[in-house]
Order: sequence, then structure tokens, then C-alpha cells
Amino acid sequence: MKKVLAVAILAASTLAAPAFAWEGKVVACYDKIWVPAKYSTSKTLIMAAHTEWEYRNGQMVKIHYPAVYKESKHMKAAGHYVARKAPCH
Repeated sequence: MKKVLAVAILAASTLAAPAFAWEGKVVACYDKIWVPAKYSTSKTLIMAAHTEWEYRNGQMVKIHYPAVYKESKHMKAAGHYVARKAPCH
């Protein structure tokens, strides 16, 4: 009985051996690359540029104030992964 079992195991392993030995051929390699999100920005004028006369340290001073803008960002495309072709190692 032991001989029959040993022969059956040997026969099964020899028939399965070609399947384990087969290796496929590498056709192409790719890297996983993260593409960050894309945003568009828009500016809204809060206060226009202007000049004012102010009294400082006992004298009149002309002061220029630059324009003030509020910047808002809007997402155009969310971040995602891309498969980029790369050399195989």
C-alpha cells in the first residue's frame, strides 16, 4: 500500500512539474505615478488701491495703500494615479 501511495505521489509531482517550471515573458513594465489635483484660482477685489493723507509725528504724510484681493481656489480635477511606461529591471 505504501509503495502504491509513493508511486502515485511521484507520478502527480512529475506531471505537475512542467506547469511549475513555465515562466511567462515580460512584455512591458509600468510605474504607478501620482498626479496631484489641478486647481484654478480667481481673485476678487476687496479694497482698491488708494492714497491718503495722515498726520504722523507732527507732520502730514501721504501714504499709498495697495489693492487687497481675496484669492479663491477651485478644484478642476482630483488627484489620481497614472500608469507610466518604465524600463524593466
